[in-house]
This record gives sequence, C-alpha cells and structure tokens, in this order.
Amino acid sequence: MPRGPGSLLLLVLASHCCLGSARGLFFGQPDFSYKRSNCKPIPANLQLCHGIEYQNMRLPNLLGHETMKEVLEQAGAWIPLVMKQCHPDTKKFLCSLFAPVCLDDLDETIQPCHSLCVQVKDRCAPVMSAFGFPWPDMLECDRFPQDNDLCIPLASSDHLLPATEEAPKVCEACKNKNEDDNDIMETLCKNDFALKIKVKEITYINRDTKIILETKSKTIYKLNGVSERDLKKSVLWLKDSLQCTCEEMNDINAPYLVMGQKLGGELVITSVKRWQKGQREFKRISRSIRKLQC
Repeated sequence: MPRGPGSLLLLVLASHCCLGSARGLFFGQPDFSYKRSNCKPIPANLQLCHGIEYQNMRLPNLLGHETMKEVLEQAGAWIPLVMKQCHPDTKKFLCSLFAPVCLDDLDETIQPCHSLCVQVKDRCAPVMSAFGFPWPDMLECDRFPQDNDLCIPLASSDHLLPATEEAPKVCEACKNKNEDDNDIMETLCKNDFALKIKVKEITYINRDTKIILETKSKTIYKLNGVSERDLKKSVLWLKDSLQCTCEEMNDINAPYLVMGQKLGGELVITSVKRWQKGQREFKRISRSIRKLQC
C-alpha cells in the first residue's frame, strides 16, 4: 500500500492517477449514478479485499470500474496503505468502494458511512501525505451518507484496537541496527553496492516495492559486480515489502543510504537508512567506505 510503502504504505507511494498509473493514489471524479449492477463473487486474487466479511460484490463498483480486470488492476495500488495499518477499518472502507457488497434482493447501492470515511481519512491521510499523496477528491467524506441502516459503518470501539493485536513485522532491510565500524565494514563487504539516493517514485508490483531514483541525486559509494548499465536503470527493489513495514523509509523527500545486491538482474535492497547530514553514524559510514578493503 509510492512520491509515492510505499506504497505503505502504505503506504503505499508517481505522477499520474491511480486509474492506470503507477503512482496509484489519484483519481478522477467518480460518477455516483450507476448502470444496474450485477452481483459477482469476489475473486480470490483481489488481494486488497482478501478476508472481507462478504462474498459478492457489485459491478460496476463505486469507483466506476465496469470490469473485474479494471478492479484488479487498480485495487493493488492501495494494498500498501492497508499494510501501513493506519486505521483498523482501512480495508473495510476501500473494499466498500472497490468491491461494494452486493445482495441479490437489494437494488440500492450500499456506500461507506460518512463516519467510516472520516475516521479512516483522519488516520491515513497523514500517512499518504508523508509519501507525497494528497487524500483524493473522490474520497472526500461529504460524498458519503450520514450513518444509516444502508451504509457500511465504522467498527465498534470495542474492536478498533484489539488487545491481542500483534505489532506489524518490520522488513529485514529496514531494521534499526546499532552497528560499530567493524559491523558497517562487514555489511558493506556483503553487498554489491552502496548508494546515497533520493526517491523519485515508489510503486508496488505484486508483493514487492519498486523504487525509482532521482538519477541526478544518487552518489555511488561502492560498486562491485554492478555495471553502469544497471545503474542507468535507476531502479531498486525492496522484496516482499507488502508483508512488513518500513518506517525507516516513510518520507519520500528524504535522502537515504541503501545497500544491496544484484540478484537475477535486479538491484535488491538489503539495508536502508535515512541519511541525516552531520549525523554521527553517517560520518562513521563515510569513513568506513573511504577506507573499505574487502
């Protein structure tokens, strides 16, 4: 769940709208006057709504998607926001739009309640903003009905934050490690590259985060087994990132130190740290890189 989690999310987190773009979180204005909807089973590969409490959805949906192909293509962009766990009802809210509940004996469209939208927006809009995304106009809460018997409500307060809820797993590459100079040297020598980067765009493909770099802002500290042609692609990958969180990389505008390996023709990140000018740890890293002998 992208100037962009991330995508989270998330997160996300590109310069075009979600309806057909990689950036993923901008939409045009929806049309809330619909053709007669048909009930369809929610497909197993609609990952955004996996485990939702109902089985059938309406097409066209509340975002104007008329085919299941459209729904599947666009829904994936929002998975990072759900993975960010900014609100317990984020999935419920998004699925009420992408896969609205459908009952054979009810012609009326069931929309999310205004209160559900407000609560999700209050908690998740700041997360999206950190990745350079505004809350989309089409999701402004005044579009949705005040609470009634025919809208999707907010979960009761008893269920918002279960006491047994587990803390989200932190991506291995994003774990904050207290390393001395020897540890830093060892980490560098295990990797094929170490770059200081700024992020241009973050997108999500399947379970992975694709990070496109600002080509003029990266500085190569170490280069081993990685060609200039590889670097001209200016694309890094954070693997399996939709199954974990990476708070270390939650600001699209910050510079980062990333290390990684070339695997299967891709530059895969194994370590990421936010670069803070003058910070003692990065002075140590710079010294270590200058005297690096693996």
